[in-house]
Amino acid sequence: MEQRQTNSQADGDAGSDDGGPGYQVADDGSFGAPLELAYPYVRTVGPTYQRFLEGLAEGRIFGTRASDGSVLVPPGEFDAHTGAPLTEWVEVGTSGTVKSWSWEPSPTAQSPLPEPFAWVLVQPDGADASMVHVCRVADPAAMSVGMRVQACFADDVEPSIAALTCFEPANETVEGGSHD
Repeated sequence: MEQRQTNSQADGDAGSDDGGPGYQVADDGSFGAPLELAYPYVRTVGPTYQRFLEGLAEGRIFGTRASDGSVLVPPGEFDAHTGAPLTEWVEVGTSGTVKSWSWEPSPTAQSPLPEPFAWVLVQPDGADASMVHVCRVADPAAMSVGMRVQACFADDVEPSIAALTCFEPANETVEGGSHD
């Protein structure tokens, strides 16, 4: 496929061939441009998520109870129906059920696991909502909706989402993760 230079490349600006900011338009009209997506800032999590992350560092999962009695994990800060602050904390199980999943065959350096894994929507036992995380399995054939999983926690870590390293199938243990 032949590609045309952009005006900026013709004028001597760096193009994408040498890693510069240029872009290319192919003969079929398709557009190619370099893209780096980054969030180069640090943000505070606030008291609700701080308590949730502290629980993860202790090997525990907490949610909040909404006005309709449902338990939200991750915790909600405000009730979706009334707008009132959610103040009742509920500890839920560290096991749960996979509600949906998607296979990641090519993790990047920023991925939560270095080997291929499944992105999962897990509903922890005792919760009425699901949370997104990762499941460590050998291949996609090991995944299914409805399968039981167990949380794996890192030892001696600061409160962060990284304290919950992954989920694993409940009936097997994979090296590198500890179950509580």
